Amino acid sequence: MKIDRTVKHWWQTLQARSGMAILLVAALSVQVIAAVQYIFARDGIRDEVNRRARSELHVKNLEIQRVVGDVETAVGNMQWALERSIAHKDSIYGVLQRLVENNSEIRGCAVAFEPNYFAKEGRWFEPYVGRDSTGIVSRQIGSSQHDYHQAEWYRTALAADGGLWSEPYIDDAGSLTTVCSYTLPLHDRQGRTVGVLCCDLSLDWLTDRFGLQDNAAMILASREGRILACPDKTQVMQVTLQEASQYSNDSMVGHVNRAMLAGDSGHAVVSGNDGEKGYIYYAPVEGNTGWSMAVIFPDKDIYAGLRRVGSYLTIFWIFCLLLLAFIIWRTVVNVRKLQAVSAEKERIGSELKIASGIQMGMLPKTFPPFPDCDEVEMHGMLVPAKEVGGDLFDFHLRDGSLFFCVGDVSGKGVPASLVMAVSRSLFRTISARLDSPDQIMTQMNDAMSEMNESSMFITLFIGVLDLQTGALAYSNAGHCPPVVLGSNVAPLSLDANIPVGVMPSWQFSLQQTFITPGTLVFLYTDGLTEAENAVHGQFGEQRMAEVLQANTTASPHQLIDQMNATVQHFVDGAQQSDDLTMLAIKYVKPLNR
Repeated sequence: MKIDRTVKHWWQTLQARSGMAILLVAALSVQVIAAVQYIFARDGIRDEVNRRARSELHVKNLEIQRVVGDVETAVGNMQWALERSIAHKDSIYGVLQRLVENNSEIRGCAVAFEPNYFAKEGRWFEPYVGRDSTGIVSRQIGSSQHDYHQAEWYRTALAADGGLWSEPYIDDAGSLTTVCSYTLPLHDRQGRTVGVLCCDLSLDWLTDRFGLQDNAAMILASREGRILACPDKTQVMQVTLQEASQYSNDSMVGHVNRAMLAGDSGHAVVSGNDGEKGYIYYAPVEGNTGWSMAVIFPDKDIYAGLRRVGSYLTIFWIFCLLLLAFIIWRTVVNVRKLQAVSAEKERIGSELKIASGIQMGMLPKTFPPFPDCDEVEMHGMLVPAKEVGGDLFDFHLRDGSLFFCVGDVSGKGVPASLVMAVSRSLFRTISARLDSPDQIMTQMNDAMSEMNESSMFITLFIGVLDLQTGALAYSNAGHCPPVVLGSNVAPLSLDANIPVGVMPSWQFSLQQTFITPGTLVFLYTDGLTEAENAVHGQFGEQRMAEVLQANTTASPHQLIDQMNATVQHFVDGAQQSDDLTMLAIKYVKPLNR
C-alpha cells in the first residue's frame, strides 16, 4: 500500500510539473508570439505611416503644382501678346481682363511699368484687373502711396531671366489680401525691359488644404521660411521656421527646419516642449515657388492601438487578417488599374496615330500642286514635334490669284492640333469669298477670339499673289517675316500686329509689294530658327540666311530639301522641340492674256 501511495504521489507530482511546464511553455509561447506580433505590427504601422506621409506630401504637391502650373501657363501664354502690344496702353486692360476671366485661380494681375514709360501717366503707371465682391474690376493702382518700384517682387522680377514666384505678402493696393505673385519681365521690340507682368495667387485656398488631416498636422512654408499654412492659424504669416526653432527644446527641430529651407526631403523624430514625440516627414514643393511642406504624426496617435494590444489581442488578430485582406485587395485593384492604364495608353497611342494621319491629310501634300498652272512653283514641308502639332500651311488658286498662309499655334500636342485644324478650315472658308488678306485675317481673329477659352493664339501670315501682275498683298499677325529671294535676299517688311485669337475686333493692317518673275518667297515657322542640337544651341537666322544665299536660283523643292538637310545635320539626332514648317513659292512668269 505504501508503494502504491508513493507511485501515486510521484505520478501526481509529475503531472503537476508537466502542467506547469505546459503552462509556462504556453505563456512563453504567447509572450513570444505577442512580442513578434508587436515587432511586426510596429514595423508595419511605421511603414504605413511612411507610405501615408509620402502619399499626403505627393497629393499636396500635385494640388499646389496644379494651381501654380495653371497660373504659370496662362501668364506665359499672355506674355508674348502683351509684349507685342506693350506700346498700346489702352489694349493692356483687355488682355489682363481675359487673363483673369479665363483663370479662376488668379485673384488679380497687373503690368507695372518702369518710371515714366508713358510720359502722360507719370512715374507710376500700373494697370490692374482683379476680382472683388462685385466681380472683375479694372483700375490704375500705381501712385506715390503704392510705390511698386520699391517692392521686392518688382525688383526681383526685373533681375530674373524668366518667371519667378515672389515671397507671400499682403497686397494693400490690388487684391487687398495675402497673395503670392508670379512675375515675368516684359520687353519691348528692342529687347529693353519696360516693366513687370504680375499675377496674384490668393493664399486663402491653402486654408482648407493644410492644417489637421486625420490627426496629422500639415505645415507649408515659403522660400524664406514664413509659415503659410498650419493647424494654428495665428502663426500664419506671423512666424518663421527660424523663430519656431528658437522656441523648441529639441535640437532636431532646428535641423529639420534648416533642411526644409534648403529644399531637402527626409524624415525625423522630434519632441515637443510638452515631451510628446512625433514623426515628421518633409519635402520641397516641386516647381519654382521655393516652398516646402511637412506632415507630422504624433507618436501617441500612431501607436495608440498597439499599446492596447494586450487587452485586444483577439481584435488585433482580426485586424491583422483584415489588413492583410485589404492589402491583397488593394494590390489586386492596383494591378487591375495598371493593366487598365497600359491598355488606355495603347489606345491613346493608336488614336494619336490616327489623329496624326487625319491632320497631315488636311495639309497640301501633292507637289507640284497645280500641274496646269506654270506661273508659280511651290513646295512645302511640315514635321511635327509630337504625334500631332500646331503648325500649318495652306494655299489655293482663285480668280488668277494664289491665296496662301503659314501659321504657328502657341503650345504643342492635341490642343494645338485642334486650334490648327480650326484655323486651316477658317482660312479655306473665308479666303473663298474675300480677296484682301487683312480682311481674311480680321474675320479669322474674330472667330478664334470668341472660342478661345484656353488663351491659345496663333501667329499667322496670309498672302495673296496676283499671278498676272506679280502684286503681292499680305497681312501679318505676329509671325516670322518671310524672306524674298530675288535680286537680293531680304525679309519682307512687316507691320506690328497681335497674333490671331488674342483680342476680338483687332484691325489688321494690309501691306503690298511687287515681285518680279524668278523671285522666290520663303515662309517658315520659328521651329526652323529655334531648332536645337544636343547642347541646346539654336539653328538661328544666320544659318538660315546662309542657306538661302547659297540657293537663290534653286527651285522650291531643292531649297526646302537643302534647308531641311542642313537643319538635320545641325541638330545631329537631338530630340525635336518644336514643329518645323517651311513653304517656298517661286513666281515664274505672268499670265499671257
